[in-house]
Amino acid sequence: MNKRSAGILLPITSLPSKFGIGDFGPEALNFAKFLHDAGQKLWQVLPLTTIDSGCGNSPYSPTSAFAGNFLLTSPELLVSDNLILSDELNRLAAKYDFNKDPDKVDYEAAREFKTEVLNAAYKRYVKIGGGKFEAFRKSASWLRDFALFSVIKQANGGAPWYEWPDELKHHEPDAIKNFSAEYSNEIARQEFYQFIFFMQASELRERLKKLNIELVGDMSLYVTRDCADVWQNPGLFDFDEDLNPVTVAGVPPDYFSATGQLWGNPTYKWDVMEQQGFKWWIERLKTLFLLFDKVRVDHFRGLVAYWAVPYGETTAQNGEWVDVPYEKFFACLKENFPTMPFWAENLGIITPDVEALRKKMELPGMLVLHFAFGNPADNPYAPHNYTRDSVVYTGTHDNNTSRGWFENDATEDEIKNFSSYVGRDIMDGYIFTSEVTRLAVSSVADTAIIPMQDYLRLGAEARTNTPSTPTGNWAWRMREGAIPDGLADRIKAACSLYGRV
Repeated sequence: MNKRSAGILLPITSLPSKFGIGDFGPEALNFAKFLHDAGQKLWQVLPLTTIDSGCGNSPYSPTSAFAGNFLLTSPELLVSDNLILSDELNRLAAKYDFNKDPDKVDYEAAREFKTEVLNAAYKRYVKIGGGKFEAFRKSASWLRDFALFSVIKQANGGAPWYEWPDELKHHEPDAIKNFSAEYSNEIARQEFYQFIFFMQASELRERLKKLNIELVGDMSLYVTRDCADVWQNPGLFDFDEDLNPVTVAGVPPDYFSATGQLWGNPTYKWDVMEQQGFKWWIERLKTLFLLFDKVRVDHFRGLVAYWAVPYGETTAQNGEWVDVPYEKFFACLKENFPTMPFWAENLGIITPDVEALRKKMELPGMLVLHFAFGNPADNPYAPHNYTRDSVVYTGTHDNNTSRGWFENDATEDEIKNFSSYVGRDIMDGYIFTSEVTRLAVSSVADTAIIPMQDYLRLGAEARTNTPSTPTGNWAWRMREGAIPDGLADRIKAACSLYGRV
């Protein structure tokens, strides 16, 4: 069986949409058909978990490790399911200008609009009734506490859980019981949001299966401090008796940063998790595999050892490496997920024990072509040094687009080396994008993933994320009709030439 495959990286949020943000609706199916016509076997997306405007709408700062981002639900599918009437949908949509900037996600308008739409759908569902919602409520063990967390947060003006009244902050049973009784309808409505999210996500995945396309998801290693899981299970995190962090996550100083990176996420109490048979992780991953066929694990090295920084530090300099009981953890993963359908994000400085574990578990690692041309000879990101057990990208969601990289970020030496590597002078960002894409697809790596922006040959204006910048990220959106005629055929021809179809 041919293991070679190709796919496209495009966040769900970046799909075209009438409503300010990409979603699970008709444009998702249109894109799936495009992937099929282009001979692609994979669609890679970013995490689909809940987001917070206070964290810049980053999908890597989830407020729940389990709950889905309700902004991705499709109003059109609600109409198809008779959960909202088209006239009512049009009336609600008419209040918003979703095209102030057609190239950007409008998170604020989308959040207000989708809340209105889902609330209307909930009222209609209550009248119609149905057993699927009740079955979902019973099956999702995390759901009640997430909904409760969301409503308490709203009732406290959006304050983080560690600033709530003590009885709610500490999850005292009587206080929770009384609050739940008073806000029962609001809690049920939050549960309904999640029901719709998982129902529509499941429908999209089933349609992808019929087209022989696998959906590749992404999992952030850490969650935020103001997260439903942290509030619900503080004993799994490195907190003191007053529920303040003892250590937080980051990475140590390196060539790129003299002070390291201080992320600030709570670190895990792996000894407690081990005592519980890693139950929280297994349930988290089982929930992810309701949505995805494969999962990329962000910051994979943190599952071997992590950089723990004392809470209150202003940089990551004074941290220390703390070991994870990774042999027992990965044995547990293997037992629960025998095919180990994971990809490892192993970019940056990776120690031998991390690579040994990845190879032992037979997990593909990542390669990024933008990193290859400072000194290609012995550079692991240069194609002549690749191994098959890899996923090669031109760039990731954290990189500039290929054209943007050539025009704004590449050094003269990198451009010169790239020209020598492909055997001709490359002086144009459009040509560079075509050449670097061909290098990825032609490489020996079993899997090649190309960001959609590169197939559209877009510049820096279409970049998804710039790390260490708090605003302006996760916003690029593909315009309706942006895919030119003939692109699917050209992609399929290239992938066929190199044995990926």
